[in-house]
Amino acid sequence: MIESNSKPETLSDWLSHLEHLHPVTIEMGLERVGQVRTVLGLVPVFPIVTVGGTNGKGSTCAMLEAILSRAGYRVACYTSPHLLRYNERVRINQREASDADLCKVFAEVESARVVSGISLTYFEFGTLAAMQSFSQAGVDVAILEVGLGGRLDAVNIFAADCAVLTSVDLDHMDYLGDTREEIGFEKAGIFRNGRAAICSETNVPAAVRRQAEAVGANFMHIGEQFGYLTGATSWDYWGVGGKRHSLPYPALRGSYQLRNASACLAALDTLKDSLPVTMGAIRQGLLEVALPGRFQVLPGQPLTVLDVAHNPAAAQALAVNLDNMGRYPRTYAVFAMLGDKDMAGVVRALMPVVDVWLAAGIDAPRGASAEELRQVLESVNIGGAGAIICTFPDIAKAYAYACEQAGENDRICVFGSFHTVSEVLRYRNAVRSR
Repeated sequence: MIESNSKPETLSDWLSHLEHLHPVTIEMGLERVGQVRTVLGLVPVFPIVTVGGTNGKGSTCAMLEAILSRAGYRVACYTSPHLLRYNERVRINQREASDADLCKVFAEVESARVVSGISLTYFEFGTLAAMQSFSQAGVDVAILEVGLGGRLDAVNIFAADCAVLTSVDLDHMDYLGDTREEIGFEKAGIFRNGRAAICSETNVPAAVRRQAEAVGANFMHIGEQFGYLTGATSWDYWGVGGKRHSLPYPALRGSYQLRNASACLAALDTLKDSLPVTMGAIRQGLLEVALPGRFQVLPGQPLTVLDVAHNPAAAQALAVNLDNMGRYPRTYAVFAMLGDKDMAGVVRALMPVVDVWLAAGIDAPRGASAEELRQVLESVNIGGAGAIICTFPDIAKAYAYACEQAGENDRICVFGSFHTVSEVLRYRNAVRSR
């Protein structure tokens, strides 16, 4: 544990300090972060919506944030990871926290941490700082995205007035277990006694229901207590609060977003006494919601799609979305992943829609090299399917190559991790600024 008589001054210095503060990047458990919270005296007085799940967390948070903001509430949102700036993680009124605001709350958390004699992980420290910022700002509601799992995630030291579980799939198995039942148990750890527990996973593991019953949560499952019906140009929602007809499709692309949107409306139904929303706010929020890196289609030709899909379930959803876009002469995949992910599973899911695989290494802890990705691609017989494999030392070079080779009617898809998407966004920004 690194101690210092002087605190960092800039946000960059603070983030570097956080990265080296704890001996490991991830350490599950609530005891350490709970002790520092006690020293801070951090007791939120506003409603909290906690969103967990394997996939769909970011989209669900974004929709809740957009709808509640349109309803006129002072909305706080804490999400992770970020794409370009740490500030993206901490938002109030849909505006990122400033460097100065973050430095201020980081200093306050650091003081409490030193008094406690405890080291914190990067995420634990950031979670306390975000909630400190929200408490001082006097927000009306906070939306918190779980970082990893749920039961032992730092976000879970704050009891959710409404918990949303978006999906349960195989990911982070080193920490959460090898089966959907084990992972479901961990993710359902955000449920609370007497509080709403919204689940939009259609094939819900039995462990999730058991956990909801064990803690006495008000469990609501899609298709049972709430759901939706689709139409050609609009959709209808039904739930415990009644029906809402002729809703606009969310601005976020993908048919699966209706499950996320339905979970949002189910959550809002349970919070209607403290946070009532109008149909107008719901409509505007759905139309205006934006979330970079989730099937984000960039303007121009050749068309570029950005998606942070990094596990087989997310890759399958991406493949469906790409297929629904219609036919393109050739699809180039700019592909980079962390080495502890199911790389072969992701590749298999996207094999039917990719013609050229441009594998790049990630220069980060746990990042897979381009050669490791090549071996994975060859192991699932990509070449036998008629696809082409190329490797690149970094993501920017892979994307630049794709832009050079792709025709104006072709398509480039960037996926595999937040690192992959963020590097392409940085490259594009650098090209535009030249």
